[in-house]
Amino acid sequence: MVPFPEEPAAARGTSEAQPPGPAPTVGPAPLPGPGLSDGPEASVEKVEVELAGPASAEPPQPPEGGWGWLVMLAAMWCNGSVFGIQNACGVLFVAMLKTFGSKDDDKMVFKTAWVSSLSMGMIFFCCPIASVFTDMFGCRKTAVVGAAVGFIGLMSSSFVSSIEPLYLTYGVIFACGCSFAYQPSLVILGHYFKKRLGLVNGIVTAGSSIFTILLPFLLRVLTDSVGLFYTLRVLCVFVFVLFLASFTYRPLVPNAKDKESGTKGGNRFSLFSRRKFSPPTKIFNFAIFKVTAYAVWAVGIPLALFGYFVPYVHLMKHVNERFQDGKNKEVVLMCIGITSGVGRLLFGRIADYVPGVKKVYLQVLSFLFIGLMSMMIPLCRVFGALIAVCLIMGLFDGCFISIMAPIAFELVGAQDVSQAIGFLLGFMSIPMTVGPPIAGLLRDKLGSYDVAFYLAGIPPLIGGAVLCFIPWIHSKKQREIDKTTGGEKMEKMLDNQNSLPSSSPGIFKKESDSVI
Repeated sequence: MVPFPEEPAAARGTSEAQPPGPAPTVGPAPLPGPGLSDGPEASVEKVEVELAGPASAEPPQPPEGGWGWLVMLAAMWCNGSVFGIQNACGVLFVAMLKTFGSKDDDKMVFKTAWVSSLSMGMIFFCCPIASVFTDMFGCRKTAVVGAAVGFIGLMSSSFVSSIEPLYLTYGVIFACGCSFAYQPSLVILGHYFKKRLGLVNGIVTAGSSIFTILLPFLLRVLTDSVGLFYTLRVLCVFVFVLFLASFTYRPLVPNAKDKESGTKGGNRFSLFSRRKFSPPTKIFNFAIFKVTAYAVWAVGIPLALFGYFVPYVHLMKHVNERFQDGKNKEVVLMCIGITSGVGRLLFGRIADYVPGVKKVYLQVLSFLFIGLMSMMIPLCRVFGALIAVCLIMGLFDGCFISIMAPIAFELVGAQDVSQAIGFLLGFMSIPMTVGPPIAGLLRDKLGSYDVAFYLAGIPPLIGGAVLCFIPWIHSKKQREIDKTTGGEKMEKMLDNQNSLPSSSPGIFKKESDSVI
């Protein structure tokens, strides 16, 4: 499947994927009204046989640059600010303990840990809902409103007087806003890039690596000098810039509903169009799970992540226990962040040269190395060996992240990619929340992290093995569709033969030979 398939404008109900001008048609022009994707049976049929699309419908090509470069920078800032703040939660965690802690409260660490844990989980948990809003209102409107909500949540977090209100302001409101701002940043890139989509995704996702490297040092200086509350207000500046950057997610063309309501020019140059809102017939597009390859992908990725984030959460604690006399122990996290950024750029570019769904093999390779490196962490008795392991782990972490969006475009197409990514990120929230606490429980029971790291390497290996089936499943479905399409062509040729004069028997033979 091509990564950016399109359908005629009347055949879709999504908000930002219609080609400019009249779509090429065969026969009578479609009447205005609900498209093919509005009906339940038609939705399933569209997902299943989309690869075979009408032969005469040429999909419009993304511009591969222009305004798209500004969109790429905005999406890069989104990834950096959202996950840079989340990944630097360790510094904020210490500041929260210092601000709200009490010697009489022996559960303060447990209470404070829930703030960051809830925030990270909510970002991914809300992504399926954010994808629905992206389909209904478009990338720009969803991202702008999400950034505004995130700004409100983070600003209100700087005025609390105890730890409990942070569960709502920071863990829920701020995180939900970040989720609604983040999810459209993945979708909008596919509307501006196709040939360079892998490279662009690598650059965008590298933003989180850059912020992860730099932001902890800034937060440490701020918390030591001005305290927690003013530090949160400084972070509000990052979110406000995200709010402004979201306005760059300009839809390339007006959506079908704008055309039907007679709005000239659609919403290309305006944020909020004046058309009357009519909710889609189907809110959650569960029909994408009819695509078997996507269903397998949506199972394999979360399965691999049960052990994926264990090293990131518990590595520093393990280093403090194993290398008590070492200095500059934070360098292990810097190594992961640096090589993760390199991996996103490198493998993002490599993915542009890997055809179709075979890009999945890059994720298989990344899970293989991540699993092996997790198992090797307890075996490192020298600090230099642990640095080498972290460098390799970060490199393939970047590989896994940078090609998620290109694979989603390959599996379901541009018109369904929003909810496809949203569902996947929602599923990812479960192992991200469950895996690290299980590792911490093993540490408490056994007295060391050795068994936890050994077991953490198993899920990535299993998840990678599951992903190996996706190219085979996808190619099998492609052959079935080609066979069906070929049969329809043959029936058409037989009809033409019946309509030919009896004195021209050779015409059909030549035509059928050329088809065959």
